[in-house]
Amino acid sequence: MGKLKELRSNIAHSDSLFFSFLRSGASSQMASWVDLSLGFALFAWLGLQPWLSAAVGALVGGAVNCVLCYRFTFHAQGCPWKAVIVKYAMVWLGSLILNSGGTEVCYYLIQDWDYLETIGFRPDGYYAAARVFVSLLVGWFWNFGLQRFFVFRHSSFDPYAIRFVDALLPARQLKIKNS
Repeated sequence: MGKLKELRSNIAHSDSLFFSFLRSGASSQMASWVDLSLGFALFAWLGLQPWLSAAVGALVGGAVNCVLCYRFTFHAQGCPWKAVIVKYAMVWLGSLILNSGGTEVCYYLIQDWDYLETIGFRPDGYYAAARVFVSLLVGWFWNFGLQRFFVFRHSSFDPYAIRFVDALLPARQLKIKNS
């Protein structure tokens, strides 16, 4: 029973690469379900346009993933949240570009592989294969790596990120009345 308790503790608290990677996958899955469920609900039940439903779902899913990674996956409570938001947004935007462009490139590279049809792929499945392949690569080597070693850790970029957020959201000027 001691081994099981130790395993549970490691899964929840160890900052090793292996256990961080497992927690990252769990956080990503939860955020993806929020993204897809919300996008579907906004489209099907509220009648929003597909692009808007997908965009809102992606933004909320990204926010959920950021919070889960901050608290659960990378235990980054000591990092300034303003810096985390800016760094997360940078990585998220890079991920969007890499996934979109990578899927396009991969799709066009494999669309003429006759071999794929001999193993059961159909031309309409090439997009799905390209999307899954690129998504896995970007998730493992871009998102996880940058989140683990940049986004949810202190870095020399943090002061610049904090100043950027402060410039966007200036502190309220409190007027103190003399009695």
